[in-house]
Amino acid sequence: MFTFSLTLVRHGETLYNREKLLQGQGVDTLLSEAGLQQGEAVGRYLRDIRFNSVFVSNLQRAIQTAEIIMRNNTHCAGREMILEPLLREKGFGIAEGRPREDLKNMANAAGQSCRDYTPPGGETQDQVRLRFKKFLKVLFKQMLDEHGWSGPDASAGASGAGDAADGTEAAASDVTVGPSADDGLQGVSLHALAVSHGAYIRVAIRHLVEDLNCSLPAGVKMSHLFSPCPNTGISRFILTLRRSESGPVLSAARCVFTNRKDHLENLTAAE
Repeated sequence: MFTFSLTLVRHGETLYNREKLLQGQGVDTLLSEAGLQQGEAVGRYLRDIRFNSVFVSNLQRAIQTAEIIMRNNTHCAGREMILEPLLREKGFGIAEGRPREDLKNMANAAGQSCRDYTPPGGETQDQVRLRFKKFLKVLFKQMLDEHGWSGPDASAGASGAGDAADGTEAAASDVTVGPSADDGLQGVSLHALAVSHGAYIRVAIRHLVEDLNCSLPAGVKMSHLFSPCPNTGISRFILTLRRSESGPVLSAARCVFTNRKDHLENLTAAE
């Protein structure tokens, strides 16, 4: 068995986000001033997590966010991010660069919900899900190539997650009581970070929960679980692999939290 954590982070705000314009893959914008501040906030929040691998969408808004997170991190000096096209945002075809309201109008005209509608030239939900499934295979191979099936001593898990570990499983799984940046990491010594995009992360979470039967935190509301991820929102899963004849496969998955934005509340308070 091989267990590690996967922390998903959405990129910071861009001007397109602020103006409620669709970016997708064809509009490759940089972070706004607010987005840079959000990046610094999430970087400070995750500063003590010892990320062993950092995967990043190769779009500029994700790269900028990852650079800020790594610069703030006390363990990432000298580590190189892995640019991964499989983490790119969902493609919105002809709707890219246009107001989100246009996408809703297109969906209404087609008699479909906005979530299920695919504009001409765009990606379907199933196509995005397939990309995430391919990313999981890349992730599993990278983690195993770097650390092997044995991995570091599991007893080093708490220190690998930073000094704030409280060692209680209840705190790790209950996001409503004293949420901490290292929730879920106690006893886990390997950690991966993936910086991606809102629509993509929403599909990824649905795949982990609905298709892979990921266990959920006690009392979690499904409306929150599948809600849109805010800019620099954080989600975390604990994944366990097992050997099979066809290669490593997922044996168990646990959701620690989704769409956390505590670091943004602190940012607002600081302002």
